[in-house]
Amino acid sequence: MILPGLWHDLAERYEKARNWTMRTVLRRFADINEFESRSASQNGEDGIIAEIFGRIGTTNRYFVEFGVGDGHECNTANLARSGWSGLMLEGDPGDAARLAERFAAGGSIRTAHAFITAENIADIFQSHAVPKEFDLLSIDIDGNDYWVWRALAGYSPRVVVIEYNAAYPPPRRWVMRYDPDHRWDKTTYYGASIASLCALGDERGYALLGTDVTGVNAFFVRRDLIRASGFRALDAGRAYHAPSYYGIHHQIGHVPRDGPSVEI
Repeated sequence: MILPGLWHDLAERYEKARNWTMRTVLRRFADINEFESRSASQNGEDGIIAEIFGRIGTTNRYFVEFGVGDGHECNTANLARSGWSGLMLEGDPGDAARLAERFAAGGSIRTAHAFITAENIADIFQSHAVPKEFDLLSIDIDGNDYWVWRALAGYSPRVVVIEYNAAYPPPRRWVMRYDPDHRWDKTTYYGASIASLCALGDERGYALLGTDVTGVNAFFVRRDLIRASGFRALDAGRAYHAPSYYGIHHQIGHVPRDGPSVEI
């Protein structure tokens, strides 16, 4: 015979376990946007990155990011403060100098002034002893992003975060024609559409997990890690968010302009 007090205790434990299980299941199958939060990133990238690695784990806790500005606001600043090691690259000399000063005391973080092209990126990685496999690659150079990722075929980061051009919604394949001298002119002529990046990621063995709600960054995980991530692999149409940065970051432009492009 089970006493009434014990029944109450067992029922309470069962309800707690049931609620925990339901929360776990719902969290496991949520979209990445449920986890957006901002500490040092421009938008909600910090929270998404933390959730992905909370699920798949880390290996060498090493990152590479290029297009970091002065390092105050970027996708890896939070990781740098959390004990990760990595390489930050910036093409603007003034920002690169401030970046170097900001992380001068951090022995595990290397910074460099480098204008990134598809021709030099592999050599830059080699000169800085970037591992062939590492945890996170973040690409945001406002132009040749697609071409630079394509040039890194010899490297296999576990997670890739890359800026996409939300001015070209799915299923449009659109990539800015490669120009090693390109500088962003604050218009919508830069980068690549999410459909083109999704196709490139598929060729490279990556699954698209989604994009942030402001329509800036796309998040990819290596296909061998998709099951561990618990997230669904999405096609470009389901992952796409339209640009909503005009009102938030109106000072940075995005004036409509087209230019030479390819459909790949």
